[in-house]
Amino acid sequence: MDDQPVRERRSVGAPGPGGGRGHALDRRAELSEFLRSRRARLKPEDVGLPDFGRHRRVPGLRREELAQLAGVSVAYYTRLEQGNGQNVSGEVLGAIASALRLTDAEQAHLTHLAKPKQHRKKASGRQQRVRVPLCQLLDTMEGVPAYVVGRRSEILAWNRMAAAVFGDWSQVAPQERNWARLVFLQSEYRELFVDWDQKASDIVSYLRMDAGCHPDDPRLSALVGELSVKSEEFRKLWARHDVKEKSHGVKRLHHPLVGELALSFETFALPDDAEQSVVAYHAEPGSASAEALRLLASWGTDATRAGSTSVTGSP
Repeated sequence: MDDQPVRERRSVGAPGPGGGRGHALDRRAELSEFLRSRRARLKPEDVGLPDFGRHRRVPGLRREELAQLAGVSVAYYTRLEQGNGQNVSGEVLGAIASALRLTDAEQAHLTHLAKPKQHRKKASGRQQRVRVPLCQLLDTMEGVPAYVVGRRSEILAWNRMAAAVFGDWSQVAPQERNWARLVFLQSEYRELFVDWDQKASDIVSYLRMDAGCHPDDPRLSALVGELSVKSEEFRKLWARHDVKEKSHGVKRLHHPLVGELALSFETFALPDDAEQSVVAYHAEPGSASAEALRLLASWGTDATRAGSTSVTGSP
């Protein structure tokens, strides 16, 4: 028997009737929607089950099929998908994650939603600070664009080369120094990132991961609510329930001064504060991008000012 179509729910920060900002994260609704979204993306043939060609009123696997794969009863899985994960064991969550073909990040997100840790509200909303020695380390990384990113995609500290490449964030109001705000609300960043769609998707996936870990964070809820109202693209990406950990890769940029850049990046979580990460970029030695970075470094503050004018719109 097919599942009944899902009624639309509002999750963290989603705009309510009239377009107002939403409420704090409803963890049970988030758990339910996440499981449904992961189940909907699978077909019987994806997991080795026969497909008899019967009409399915909803996409993806049926609950009974998923329960069979995970080795639990349909009633048990149904209670979990309805948001009741209070007494679920880690072993059962692991079996469901395996049946759903979850990534490591998705499995961690599932665990956060089903068996949340107790976070103090004060800690969730606390001001993030970067250690002075870490700021000094960034300053010594000449020729290497690097910055510190924290909770809610907030940009906390950066060096001169990061300002030359991405724009001088010192000219941006502190509350606007946020990758999600910049990517979705500033048109200049659409031009900066060659693959803007991928950058936007990554940012939302990081925020989703953060929301699962900190469901009571009022600042995160407010951020998601604002972006949901102001950006249809953000709203659609948020509804996908995708999650991802920050890691490594390549970013292609169209810099206003030096043109095309292909920069590899690495993300390093701080050992004493897992909520902060250093992100450092470099170009392949001998490449045109490496030469472009050398030019930006040699121009010094002139490059920073010119880049910030083009990227952030600052005077």
